[in-house]
Formats: sequence, C-alpha cells, structure tokens
Amino acid sequence: MPDPFDPRPLLDGLTVSVDIDVLIGQFPDRPGPSGDPAAVRAMLTDRGVTGAAVADLRAALFDLGSPAPFPGGIAVGTLDLRDPIGSATHLEGLISAGIRAIRFFPDEQGVQPDFPAVRHLARLAADAGLILLSGGDVRRFWRPYAGLDATVVFLDTHFYHLGDFLLVAADEPGFHTSTRLLTSPDGLEQVTARVGAQRLLFGSRAPFYEPYVPLLRLATSALSADEKRLVAGGNAGRLLGVTG
Repeated sequence: MPDPFDPRPLLDGLTVSVDIDVLIGQFPDRPGPSGDPAAVRAMLTDRGVTGAAVADLRAALFDLGSPAPFPGGIAVGTLDLRDPIGSATHLEGLISAGIRAIRFFPDEQGVQPDFPAVRHLARLAADAGLILLSGGDVRRFWRPYAGLDATVVFLDTHFYHLGDFLLVAADEPGFHTSTRLLTSPDGLEQVTARVGAQRLLFGSRAPFYEPYVPLLRLATSALSADEKRLVAGGNAGRLLGVTG
C-alpha cells in the first residue's frame, strides 16, 4: 500500500541539479542533524538532489581554512566578516584556487549590514567576478551590495519580505534569491512575473532544513517546465559555470 505521506508522487519526477544552499559541519551551540559530508550527501540523494554548492560551518564559525571536500559538490568559500583585513588576504587564495562563490554568514558572525567590512569584502568579491551567497535579512543586507555590479544570491529571503526583494531586484540585475523560504502560495510566481525565473535558485539549507519543502513548492508551482528546470539548477549552473 502506498505511503500516504510520501511526497515523491507530487514531485512528478522533478530533480535538482544544483542546490545553492547546503552546509556541512555543525553549530556548536545547538542540537541538530549530522553535518558529516557523507550523511548530507545521502540526504540530498534521497530527495533527488544531485549537486550542491556547499559551505563549511567550521570555516564560518571558527577558522577560515579551506573548503571541505564534498562528493558531487561545488565548494563555496567563506570569509570572516569580523576580520576584513585577514579575509581580504584569504580571498586572494580562494580566487587562486578556483573558487567561484563566496558565502557571507552575517548573522552567525554578529555583523550588521552597515559595517565597513561587509561592503569592502563584497566589493573585492564582485570585482573578482565571484558569486556572493548572502545570509541575513534582505531588507537590510541589500544595501552593502547595491551599485557594485555584483551577482548576489540572497539565501534568507522570506515570503513576508518578498516585496522588498522585488523592489531592489528591479534596480539590481545581479540580485537573485534562494527559494528556501518562498513557500507562500504565489511567491515563486511573483518573482517569475516581475523579474524572471532566472532570478530564482533552488536552496534548501540541508541538512538543517528539509529539502522536500522547497522542492514540493517548486514542483506544484505554476511555473512552466522550462522555468522549473532553470530554478532547479539551470540558473545556479549558469552562474557557477557548471553544467548539470
């Protein structure tokens, strides 16, 4: 007898070639799932996610180091917004290593959008042609990236704040958003109608959030099949220079 709680029939075969928001490691001050790379990879595979842009929590919370390897993943560099001078030097090494994306963790690092470090490091990353993956409230964290000709993916855009994202995205063609918190009945459709499906990137924040939630919202949305494929990895692949 089919499991009535199995969400897979609703997905209609939709898979994700790039999840833009995946973490490995663990937060030291809270319980949570295993952030072991193999466990995270297994979770994504079970949900039909074949590729991911992966950041290391150890690098975000303790020391920069090098991005940890992840099977089938795209390594994302991390900077310490509390140390703009050291992070600028570290960024040079990441660029030399071929890193294509940098992730900012302002909430975890206790940094505000008007701190000079945020604008300074964002400018360096934008000038180097890197993709910037940004946490934080989009209503406040759009400011340090404005006017830099930067390609930014806001990872924490909540559907309550979608109107603000759409306003700034209309003026900033490089502004994109993760789908993780756009779970309202028309959030994905609003973005598509106003700035285009090419501004939407699938994100789950696995393993700390359930990938099925944004995946089901995408699968059952009113987007066309081609638009869903863009969101499910086509857009991320284009920005990151990978195919999948």
